Amino acid sequence: MFLGDFIQYIRNEKRYSPHTVTAYETDLQQFFHYLNPLAYGQAPDTTHPAEITYHDIRNWMVQQMDNGIGPRSINRKLATLRKYFKFLLQRGEVTANPTAKIIAPKITKGLPVVVEADKMTALLDGRVSEGGVSVFTNDFAGVRDKLIIEMLFGTGMRLAELLGLKDEDIDIRDKTIKVLGKRNKQRIIPLNNELLALIDQYRMARKSENFNNNSLTFIVTNKGTSAYPKLIYLTVQKYLSYISTQDKKSPHVLRHTFATSLLNKGADLNAIKELLGHANLSATQVYTHNSVERLKSIYKQAHPKA
Repeated sequence: MFLGDFIQYIRNEKRYSPHTVTAYETDLQQFFHYLNPLAYGQAPDTTHPAEITYHDIRNWMVQQMDNGIGPRSINRKLATLRKYFKFLLQRGEVTANPTAKIIAPKITKGLPVVVEADKMTALLDGRVSEGGVSVFTNDFAGVRDKLIIEMLFGTGMRLAELLGLKDEDIDIRDKTIKVLGKRNKQRIIPLNNELLALIDQYRMARKSENFNNNSLTFIVTNKGTSAYPKLIYLTVQKYLSYISTQDKKSPHVLRHTFATSLLNKGADLNAIKELLGHANLSATQVYTHNSVERLKSIYKQAHPKA
């Protein structure tokens, strides 16, 4: 009962993305399964929240660690529980938040994974081929795939933001795109001329397919239905595999690459923050570490005393 109410709350009132809602629901179901193994798949929140203690949550976290779950994932699950009990506290279902005393495990922060800008440029300029033929085909799927890569790399938008785009969000005359980000926050991102030309090419290719369902979203599948997360992931993995051997090949890698490329070209950190839709500057400052590493590399290569 409480779980269903909470999911409705974050979906309809907080307007979290479908991906986030699913993650929250999965985390809570796993926790309730731990409390009531026999109730899983039926009524997962059979234990009243007021009966859940600090020790229950702490023991669950220990079990997660024993099962090989990393600190970052455990922190996310803990954040879910914090949000859930805060919701119940506001509704008067509990009198205290059992997560208040929980200390989150420390996370060793790594540098954002990026693709070299010159390799991205070569891919999008058609200088990467397979069997002498450009990896991007000229049919609808090929044009759509190239647009996906170009949009993610050229705007730095998130996966959910790309999936939520509508045709009316793109202002060709003003050369901008309107993006609805986290916490329902709207931002405007400029578009370069090559991306504008590709958008026009994609629209013509989509129109020539004569899709009958008329999807409301800008990016569609080969059948004309709204694009979905796995399609974007597979598309990014496919094309990044032509230019990168790194293990991580995700839409977020292109977001990191966008930010790092701007910073390396001298863009102001506050401007990058606004383009990415970050709530505070600390989230953007992580990209400065990549730039420092790049400067170190240049120094070692160029300085006679290095």
